This record gives sequence, C-alpha cells and structure tokens, in this order.
Amino acid sequence: MLRKRERFHEYKEFLRFFSTYAKSRLLGWGIRFEKAKDVIVALLVVKRGKYSSSFLNTSFFLLVGAVFIAGPIIVENNPFIAGYFQEGEGVTQNVLVADVYAMSFQTDFSQKPRAAVEEYEVKPGDTLASIAEIFDITADTIKWQNNLTSDTIRPGQKLQILPVAGVAHKVKSGESIYSISKRYSVDPQKIVNFPFNDFEDLDTFALAVGTTLIVPDGVPPKAVPRVRPGMRPQRASVIAGLSGSGRFIWPTTGNITQYPVYYHNALDIANKALPSVIASDGGTVIFAGCVGYGYGCHIIIDHGNGFSTLYAHLSRIDVGAGQAVGQGAAIGQVGSSGRSTGPHLHFEVRVGGVPKNPLSYLP
Repeated sequence: MLRKRERFHEYKEFLRFFSTYAKSRLLGWGIRFEKAKDVIVALLVVKRGKYSSSFLNTSFFLLVGAVFIAGPIIVENNPFIAGYFQEGEGVTQNVLVADVYAMSFQTDFSQKPRAAVEEYEVKPGDTLASIAEIFDITADTIKWQNNLTSDTIRPGQKLQILPVAGVAHKVKSGESIYSISKRYSVDPQKIVNFPFNDFEDLDTFALAVGTTLIVPDGVPPKAVPRVRPGMRPQRASVIAGLSGSGRFIWPTTGNITQYPVYYHNALDIANKALPSVIASDGGTVIFAGCVGYGYGCHIIIDHGNGFSTLYAHLSRIDVGAGQAVGQGAAIGQVGSSGRSTGPHLHFEVRVGGVPKNPLSYLP
C-alpha cells in the first residue's frame, strides 16, 4: 500500500515537471516566431513598391490569358449563346439598348396554333360551315382536302382538317416553293411564313421529296378563288402626321401579299420596284441592323407611347440606333433579306412588345 502511494506521488511529480517544460518550450518557440515574422513584415513594407508592381503586372497578364483561353470554352458550352448564330451567317447590328430581344415580342395568338392536319369525326347536326367556323378555316378548305364534291356530310364521317385555310401539297421531284405557289395561286412568301413548313435548306428554301407543305390561302387549279371581305390587296398610301401621334401611316407602297394570321401577325407589302420605307409614326430607332436569317436587315422604332413598329427584309438601312425620326421620314428600302422569297416589306405594329393586327391602326 505504501509503495503504491510512493509511485503515485512520483507520477504526479513527473507530470508537473513535463507540463512546466512543455510550456517553456512553446513560449520560446512563440517568441522566436514573432521576431521572425516582424522581420519579414518590415522587409515587405520597405519593398512594397517593387513587389506590388511585379504583382500587378503578373496579375494583368494572367487575367488576359484567362480571358483568351476560357472565353471560347464558355461560349461553346453556354446553352444560351452556343448555336445562336450559325456558322457562315453574317451578323451586323447597331443597337441602342443592351438587349433588344429581351423585350417581349411574342405574337398575340387568337387561338392555339395548329401545326399539322387533324382528323375530325362529324357529329349529328354538323355542317361544313359550322366545322369550318370551329377550326377558323373555310368550308372550301375542308372540301378540297377531303375531295368532297358537295356540301353533304354525315355523322361518323372522318374529315381531314388543315391548320389554316388553303391546301396541303405533297412535294414531288423537281418542285420548288415557286412552282407550288404558282400552282395554287399564292405568293411563295406565304408558304415560307407558315412556321411549321420544313425546308432542307433555309437559305434556298429547297424542299425534300415527300414532304407535306401547307399552302395558306392556296386554291386548287380548277377551283374558283374566294376572297374574304376586306382582304383584297390594296395600294399603300402615305399621309403626313405628327411625331408620336399614335396614328400610323402606311410605311411603303405595294400590294399586300400576306395578311395577319395567328402565326404571322403582320403585313407583307410586296413591290419589285424596291421603293423607300418610311417611319409609320415618329419615334426613336432602337434597333437597326442585319442578320442572316429571320427578319434579315430590319429596323425597330420605339414611339414612346407603348407602341413600336418593325420593318423587315430591307435591302438598305438609312438610320442608326438612337436616331430620332419623324413620321414619314425615309428609313430604308424594300428588299428581300433574311427569310424571304422576294422583295417585300414585313411590317409589324407592336403594343407593349406584342405584335397586333396592323390593319387596326392604319388608315
């Protein structure tokens, strides 16, 4: 028992000695470390001008190198940038605002767009006229598509319904949108404007044999054309007005070859003479430039009252972004740039960025 107490006492004394020794050693190391640190800090302070200059120069070259190396990688892997401009498409622009296309430019559809031919089963009480009204097409369109020789239909009968008034055409070898448009008595631009028609080449509008094209407002060769009231082509006129009045004038002269429809809420005014295009109302140009697709060379004017207008497919642009223009001022020339089959002006009137029927605002 006595020996155990002696051993415990010796162990306790050893721990006390080790604790004192460890503290003294750590304190010594701390003092030496602080002295060394003070010397290093003093040296850096004295030499800070020399070292900071080298540091800044090195950092600048590293930053430039990172931009050149990482920039292309970011562009190629960014889903919002990669593929936006296709290879070989020239792009020039003169933009006033940082991101014009962030504005809401969606079309104001009056109904849900239909992309292809649908099947409809005739119900008791249905007539060709009532079915045509349901699908917003003409009774003749239903007759042509279903090879009907009379207006008689019966319950349970299956009818093929086109997405728009006109005809459907299956492409044969050697055909083009020009030959097809001539066959069905429409402007080829109407075929191009229908967003669900497919082309092998968007630059030449080449067609794949066997593809079914929708020909809006097309009429079979032996059928008698029917013109809807108020939808006849007319000559555009120019009337003087006040800047930013909210009352628009015709932007050019020519024949209307495409009227507003749910997928193309705009006017196409064709004129092979390539007349000047004028501002439909006074305002400020917020976009003036060219792209190799879509609108091609086009101009957007903000009229400062919730209205804006767009002038597309131009052959020449005579104004720049930020320029103030008065109503009737020459801004460009009719052309056939972008998604176009011939010289015409694509004209839109937008309210809050949404395309509206221009005929509702023109005299």
